[in-house]
Amino acid sequence: MTDLLNSFITFVSAHAWLAYLTLFLAALLEAVPVVGSVVPGTTVILAMSALIPGGELHLAPVLAAAIAGAVLGDGSAYWAGHRRQREILGTWPLANYPHVIEQSETFFNRWGPLAVFFARFIAPIRAFVPITAGALGMPPPRFYAVNIPAIVLWALAHILPGVFAVEALHRYGGFLHHEHGGKRLWISAVIGGALLVGFVVWIIRRRSGGNWIEPRPKKPR
Repeated sequence: MTDLLNSFITFVSAHAWLAYLTLFLAALLEAVPVVGSVVPGTTVILAMSALIPGGELHLAPVLAAAIAGAVLGDGSAYWAGHRRQREILGTWPLANYPHVIEQSETFFNRWGPLAVFFARFIAPIRAFVPITAGALGMPPPRFYAVNIPAIVLWALAHILPGVFAVEALHRYGGFLHHEHGGKRLWISAVIGGALLVGFVVWIIRRRSGGNWIEPRPKKPR
């Protein structure tokens, strides 16, 4: 496993542009309805962020790629819903997920514009709330006023922990006399940990059957 991760790090060092493109696509696809519920975009972003302290990648382009992908993904979903209104919620492929759509509407109706903000940080909802916000008539200025700050905070929250983890582990992990090898080991450890956590989360989500929001109790008539 360590040899595989070392090979991955070496490859990224030689093809940084491909890593930035991967980050962009991961953030973009994670915002696409249905697709985003299975794409491990967060795991990819966290793993890639571990390469920043070693110089394989740089913080500014990593942030830019993640933010740009998320803005384009959320924006595309929102405008698809905004243009077709509620009709789109009953068309393929969304029609195959009536329970998820119902839960997304419940979440949006409960929180209003703040649903767009909160959804950015909850992986299963992230792929459905933007299109629901558009379909339910949320005005574009209000959507972007909430969505863009949420995306910036989301990107920082997913990228900086990997950077700080590698730096802290390298500094206090007893490898101060082996600069290159020590940092490479800790980078591999953080990437491996991110992939493991992502796999576990994916398994849990598959077993849970997508019941990620408790429905609002109906008021008695």
